Amino acid sequence: MKKSKAFWIYLAFALVIYAIVQVMLTNGMLDLYYQNMLITICINVMLAVSLHIVIGITGQFSIGHAGFMAVGAYISAICTMKLGLPFIVGIILAGVVAAVAGVLVGVPSLRLKGDYLAICTLGFAEIIRIVFLNVDYIGGAAGMVVNHATTWTYAFVGVVITIMVISNFTKSRHGRSCLAIREDEIAADAMGINTTYYKVVAFVIGSLFAGVAGALYAHNFYIIQPTAFNFLKSFEILIYVVLGGLGSLSGSVIAAIFLTAVSQYLQAFPETRMIIYSVVLILVMLYRPAGLMGTKELKDVFKMKKRGGSEA
Repeated sequence: MKKSKAFWIYLAFALVIYAIVQVMLTNGMLDLYYQNMLITICINVMLAVSLHIVIGITGQFSIGHAGFMAVGAYISAICTMKLGLPFIVGIILAGVVAAVAGVLVGVPSLRLKGDYLAICTLGFAEIIRIVFLNVDYIGGAAGMVVNHATTWTYAFVGVVITIMVISNFTKSRHGRSCLAIREDEIAADAMGINTTYYKVVAFVIGSLFAGVAGALYAHNFYIIQPTAFNFLKSFEILIYVVLGGLGSLSGSVIAAIFLTAVSQYLQAFPETRMIIYSVVLILVMLYRPAGLMGTKELKDVFKMKKRGGSEA
């Protein structure tokens, strides 16, 4: 009953935020610059949360998330620009194909651990980028021209669905199995948990939403190029998760919002942006090894403050 009540409260809060922003966009209080910033924030939140389920929940170190984003971006662009399909169909197919790519990569690679898994996922992302770089059908190195179709509504709905699905998965029996794998994979295996199966499931879910985010990204700009999905993009998504706190969905969301806003204001200085990212990551590792939120969620912080206030 409490879970159902919390769900409706969060949903109502999300609808209020959407309504306020939509009114401001309609009345011209927010111009195209801020609209683009909001859409970019939503896309990065989706990427952060989708990687959170792989690294933060299941404990698998993956640095090839940009590869699944690239798959989603190009599949959706092919659907809309080459095949003439509606944008929503392109989004769905982008997620499905990215999930299939997640299965193809996850089944053989998730038997690896730690650095070996990171190298394997990075290799996959680079292979995808090089393939897209050399396929003339999608523009090759010059890139592919894409119509602008991503709106604030599409982006916001995508964020809400991503957070709801991954949050509910984490609280389910399957999510607890993934948490057990994160804490001690050997002990989880000894308890009868199919560790390979649950690692692949988490990987596929993360890949699916990365593909959807890629579809929204592709149709938010007028051209996509393989260079946009290089190692630095995977590193950028990784920073969101690490800065927010490994195991904290709220932390991933907060970090993605904060760093995206900073990045938008530093667009004229791309080198400075990466320096700031690096400095932030170093400082977090030194002074907050567990991230800004650790493994806690926002509701846990509010509960602690409420408990502290009642004791006072």
